[in-house]
Amino acid sequence: MPDFIRICSQSELPASGTVAEFTANGRALCVANLNGAISVLNGVCPHEEGPLGEGTIENGCVVCPWHGYGFDLRTGQAPDDPSMKVEVFESKLEDGELRAKL
Repeated sequence: MPDFIRICSQSELPASGTVAEFTANGRALCVANLNGAISVLNGVCPHEEGPLGEGTIENGCVVCPWHGYGFDLRTGQAPDDPSMKVEVFESKLEDGELRAKL
């Protein structure tokens, strides 16, 4: 079972309603803040490998900046395309750091 890995400090978290891109263990991650609820997702869009950490949040989804694919911040599912999904990682804030099981 994977351990929780440090993603960023609490002070580096994106502002509410935004996303940010981080790298941990050589993996691109998208960290999203929706009204204080933090989500950590695979940072690569499965459509054409766009950077989800450079996207926006709309209707509870992170939206890829390249072609507009959206992925639910809780489930990773694309509401408009059942075949598209990104991995959502279990995460927690602990001792001033965001950690996730990658």
